[in-house]
Amino acid sequence: MNLTKKLTFSHIFQKCSNLKALNPGKQAHSQMIVSAFVPTIFVSNCLLQFYCKCSDMNYAFNVFDRMPQRDVISWNTMIFGYAGIGNMGFAQFLFDSMPERDVVSWNSLLSCYLQNGIHRKTVEVFVKMRSLKVSHDYATFAVVLKACTGVEDYCLGLQVHCLAIRMGFESDVVTGTALVDLYSTCKRLDHAFKVFDAMPERNSVCWSAVIAGYVRNDRFIEGLKLYADMVKEGIGVSQSTFASAFRACAGLSAFEFGTQLHAYALKTNFGYDSIVGTATLDMYAKCDRMFDARKLFNAFPNPTRQSHNAIIVGYARQDQGLEALKIFQSLQKSYLGFDEISLSGALTACSAIRGHLEGIQLHGLAVKCALEFNICVANTILDMYAKCGALMEACLIFDDMERKDAVSWNAIIAAHEQNERVEETLSLFVSMLRSTMEPDDFTFGSVVKACAGQKALNYGMEIHGRVIKSGMGLDWFVGSAMIDMYCKCGMLVEAEKIHERLEEQTTVSWNSIISGFSSQKQGENALRYFSHMLQVGVIPDNFTYATVLDICANLATVELGKQIHGQILKLQLHSDVYIASTIVDMYSKCGNMQDSRVMFEKAPKRDYVTWSAMICAYAYHGLGEEAIKLFEEMQLQNVKPNHTIFISVLRACAHMGFVDRGLHYFRKMRSDYGLDPQMEHYSCMVDLLGRSGQVNEALKLIESMPFEADDVIWRTLLGICKLQGNVEVAEKAANSLLQLDPQDSSAYVLLSNVYAIAGIWGEVAKIRSLMKNYKLKKEPGCSWIELRDEVHAFLVGDKAHPKSEEIYQQTHLLVDEMKWDGYVPDIDNFLLDEEPEEQDHYEEHKIAACSVR
Repeated sequence: MNLTKKLTFSHIFQKCSNLKALNPGKQAHSQMIVSAFVPTIFVSNCLLQFYCKCSDMNYAFNVFDRMPQRDVISWNTMIFGYAGIGNMGFAQFLFDSMPERDVVSWNSLLSCYLQNGIHRKTVEVFVKMRSLKVSHDYATFAVVLKACTGVEDYCLGLQVHCLAIRMGFESDVVTGTALVDLYSTCKRLDHAFKVFDAMPERNSVCWSAVIAGYVRNDRFIEGLKLYADMVKEGIGVSQSTFASAFRACAGLSAFEFGTQLHAYALKTNFGYDSIVGTATLDMYAKCDRMFDARKLFNAFPNPTRQSHNAIIVGYARQDQGLEALKIFQSLQKSYLGFDEISLSGALTACSAIRGHLEGIQLHGLAVKCALEFNICVANTILDMYAKCGALMEACLIFDDMERKDAVSWNAIIAAHEQNERVEETLSLFVSMLRSTMEPDDFTFGSVVKACAGQKALNYGMEIHGRVIKSGMGLDWFVGSAMIDMYCKCGMLVEAEKIHERLEEQTTVSWNSIISGFSSQKQGENALRYFSHMLQVGVIPDNFTYATVLDICANLATVELGKQIHGQILKLQLHSDVYIASTIVDMYSKCGNMQDSRVMFEKAPKRDYVTWSAMICAYAYHGLGEEAIKLFEEMQLQNVKPNHTIFISVLRACAHMGFVDRGLHYFRKMRSDYGLDPQMEHYSCMVDLLGRSGQVNEALKLIESMPFEADDVIWRTLLGICKLQGNVEVAEKAANSLLQLDPQDSSAYVLLSNVYAIAGIWGEVAKIRSLMKNYKLKKEPGCSWIELRDEVHAFLVGDKAHPKSEEIYQQTHLLVDEMKWDGYVPDIDNFLLDEEPEEQDHYEEHKIAACSVR
């Protein structure tokens, strides 16, 4: 009878322990007491394990305290129980109170410290174990090596490894697997593979460890090769192996191989495992296949919190913030609940859609759930405020953070860089260095971006030097930022050197050099780099094509533009709003308004960028009526105009002479749309008023601006004065322009033209003398012409072309023919040091035209 009760109660306690069924277990315990059954030490240990598994340590201690006899299992169970609820102080007290301790007891204590993440203490206990000459086994070394992995202490791990060799435990598969994990975590993959290769027996666990190590270190191709070797050797693939293989596919964006792997996972019944399924979801998301990711998510019979997290983060990364927030809301309402990863994903989604209000609500939720101090959540809250333009709130979050990691520093530095706060960006970088936090490639990239201007070039060069000294090498991220900085500072040769020295020339780095040359009006060289990019097999992205189309627009190379358009259609990139807008702009600037309008009508989606491109096109060609008509149509379709669109509308009004309508739209910006006019809008209004003869009113408008006028607006006014012959205002405008930049040759040239038109030749002579003294020259004009898919550029007086003599001869012939037909050159606007004959023959557009003949 007692044997039956013993087996019955032990079985019930074990069953309730596995299910963590506290109440049924307590009822069985009560029955045992009522039945007057005296439990054996085995039954008492089963009861102890049940209460410890259910984390009810008060009942567990009562049972333990009343046990007439206790063995090693009883003590170890209690130690594990208290460690399980994080009470390592009492666990250590129980260990110290044990009458006898063997290697199993020591291993239990080591494991308890390890599972609580107290890695240094784990090592200290091991050292004490050594000093007391307690014997070790393979489990001891496995735990201690895991502790070394936890603190990423390569030197300490190496010492433990040497000790394992001396004691003959190196060949054990458990110890070997722990060593592989240690070395791969410490980025010593060569050591990890040597240990793995020397193992006499290898099971699926050690294969998984070495594959995970390579994937963790972004060695995705080697990781997949090892996976293939594992399958060839007939080793059973585990869920962790599948997960690592899917992460490798995600890192390589290897969608096709990923789908094959998914099929194999389904075939081996791992497809809907929570770990494998989540990794598969993540792979589809990182391969930009959110449709497939969502399809897989919907197919899960019981989606876990982890699978919800994967789809939320996937949508957020793809800038589909609204979808991400919908999934988060459904997770929030479900029994699963959310965690720090879910919340971070939702906050990233708010950053993607610039959802400031939604972000504030999620911030409140983080505070309510006590997650605001989680480093991952705090970093995404900081980033969200920064991306939504709330820099002050981002700074407050950063200042309140109890612990700051590299991501925190990078986020606040990037926030200031994106808001063009150069001094604050550099100051924060210095503070980061003083905090002993090591900058990474992202840090350097953000700081270099902040220096992308002449005033901060010296700082940028210092950062460049620091990167070299750090031994980091030039990766694509930092290298691309440096290319951008040097290009914006006009140091194109240095930018080319950086591009050549890059460890890996990615699409981003090619984009930087192409857009950099384009921004410096070096369109031909930019196109040369684009051609080279295609030759070396680097695939252009949306940004590349948009940049190249913009270059074609500026050079008016319509044939090349059509070829690029054809490539875009072939790659099905025309649905991108920015590319569609650039195509509209390219055709219009090449003079083909009909194709420009057709592309506008065919655009699959029109936002303010597309509307702006078409309105700008009409304004650019002086088709003011059409521009204004399209603007009114845009408003009827509830598309809210932005600053750029208003610039085009005001420019259209200026070309058409619609003064009253222009003033109406100018006022409407602030009253109807809450847009404060910027410098460009005032410049358009100056042009509008000036063209209608209201030069003094234009000057008054400049003087009433809420900010200081820049060189562009004074140059606009000076050009208007030339048109209207207003010498008095022209002198004021020129003086203001020269105060901003005494070396601005355009101010002298425009003022000279005003004097020449007014017949004040003495002042023209003075300006010529000043320009000679200051060694200033009029910036030479430049024209382009496209012949046989090649762009040729010609400057005034240019003799660099191989056929320059023939071209100039043709120019002379053409000018003589024009004079014969009654052409009289207008020499009023020429500077006196330029001969009219030279102006006849060497105007750059004439040279370009003659190159065709």
